[in-house]
Amino acid sequence: MLFSPNYYINMTDVNYEDALREAIELLYFAYREFTAGPDRILAQRGLNRSHHRILYFVGRHDGISVMALLELLAVSKQALNAPLRQLVGMELVSNAPAAGDRRRKELCLTAEGRKLEQRLTGTQMKQLEKIFENVGPQATNQWRRVMRGMYE
Repeated sequence: MLFSPNYYINMTDVNYEDALREAIELLYFAYREFTAGPDRILAQRGLNRSHHRILYFVGRHDGISVMALLELLAVSKQALNAPLRQLVGMELVSNAPAAGDRRRKELCLTAEGRKLEQRLTGTQMKQLEKIFENVGPQATNQWRRVMRGMYE
């Protein structure tokens, strides 16, 4: 296996491209497993992964504006509109005018939305907790560095 704990990818290595391709595959398969549990729960309600992202980030940023959520998720208004409207219609997210500026909409999870978000994210937290316990703090910190490097 190219990614043993002591393996360092050397850019001049003949197997460098293979190592990068394996990294892509590992990321793909890990994400598939990471989202499988929540996807099954969402499907029971006719929802999908985009709904989970909205629930998760609205839950993490109670009172977030629609514009701030658009920026955070890096999606268009069109991409956010339909799933957010569904979540509001299902009474999982509330969409109320801000106290100081009635033109600005603030998003919050309802009690039912919070329960669903905790159930969805709870499955992922259990996965990560088990893995982090198995690999230890040094590997966990290195993983965080890699994940941050992917988006910074």
